[in-house]
Amino acid sequence: MLCAMASWKEVEEQAPALAARARRLLDAHKHKTIATLRADGSPRISGIEAQVEEGELVFGSMPGARKGADLLRDPRFALHSAAYDPPEDAPADWAGDAKIAGRAVSTGPLDGPVDGDSFRADVTEVVVTALNAAADRLVVEFWREGVGVRRVERE
Repeated sequence: MLCAMASWKEVEEQAPALAARARRLLDAHKHKTIATLRADGSPRISGIEAQVEEGELVFGSMPGARKGADLLRDPRFALHSAAYDPPEDAPADWAGDAKIAGRAVSTGPLDGPVDGDSFRADVTEVVVTALNAAADRLVVEFWREGVGVRRVERE
């Protein structure tokens, strides 16, 4: 079953507060991680740079990189912002982390001084995980195309 997909701009229109938090977490650090699927179906985790440009979440892959080959063969991915532990002396100050899932759409060669493949994301899910104000519960907020935003708190 295929999930409905959206551009990053559509996520911002449908879930503006959640999209803004996710974007702050993604933009806070240059390097992120991406999960792709190997030819045998097992997961592969790779470092990646990703950014929002003109309403699209975009990223690239260097020539010969396995993540690019993975995405060209099976476009499903999960992107994760940089992850850090909550500060021990002030856990409620933890910004949290963001995860984006979807399908990568090849947009051709990278445009710029580096060779490689360029992709844009068709987004199926956005998740922001953080702690509540008392820092005694994990708060998971997520958006899915056609479903909207949901919030779950866990001890």
